[in-house]
Amino acid sequence: MASSSSHGGQMNIAVMKFCSDDQALITQIRDTMKIMTKVAVEFEKYNVSDKVKELEDAVLELSDLSEYTVHLSSAVQTITNGYQPGEEMNDFHKLIEDEVLKLKGTSTTADPKNDPFVRQFKEAVWKVHHEGQPMPGEEQEDIVMTSTQSSILNMNCPLTGKPVTELQEPVRSVECKHIYEKRIILQYISKSSNQCPISGCLKKLRADTVVQDALLLIEIEELRKTNKETEVEDFTLLNEDD
Repeated sequence: MASSSSHGGQMNIAVMKFCSDDQALITQIRDTMKIMTKVAVEFEKYNVSDKVKELEDAVLELSDLSEYTVHLSSAVQTITNGYQPGEEMNDFHKLIEDEVLKLKGTSTTADPKNDPFVRQFKEAVWKVHHEGQPMPGEEQEDIVMTSTQSSILNMNCPLTGKPVTELQEPVRSVECKHIYEKRIILQYISKSSNQCPISGCLKKLRADTVVQDALLLIEIEELRKTNKETEVEDFTLLNEDD
């Protein structure tokens, strides 16, 4: 009979593969939403409103699928991290679905309309005929804030001080969504307080709920690209000033 450590190793390998597949799926979803936004803009230019509406509905569905995929990835990791083999068989399907429901209930983007990609779709279509005008019922400042919305809440690990783009193994709390270096935060949890080290955050941390969700690496890579683009722009402006 295989040992519990052997089972644990097999589970970890399976979870790593599952999460990698989830990341690839989310990347494809986001790329598809970008393409659909460009197509919708072209339809809007020619006032083909029914096609724009169909694309908007499809983007909302993809947003919901992306959100579920992220929760599923986090749920699988949380359950695997806290798994303790026992004499009775575990109903992993129920455990995972219950965890997904819990994560969905605490999510700040549970409503697809709050998804930045959904917002970008609406903004792009609106600007075709209303460039420079705020969207109905909203102020211009609200549009700017929402369009630059990011799920990365802290730019630096609170324990190492390193930018999240430089972390070797970034993880995110499923409770408060703050990001840390995995090895360091696990040491912190085991030896110190279990309260999130981010100033002002009152959420409690557990080793099994600090995970690398399916969206984290994608968001960090997007942030890394944005930082590089900003550096290039700043360098260009500096040359122009010279």
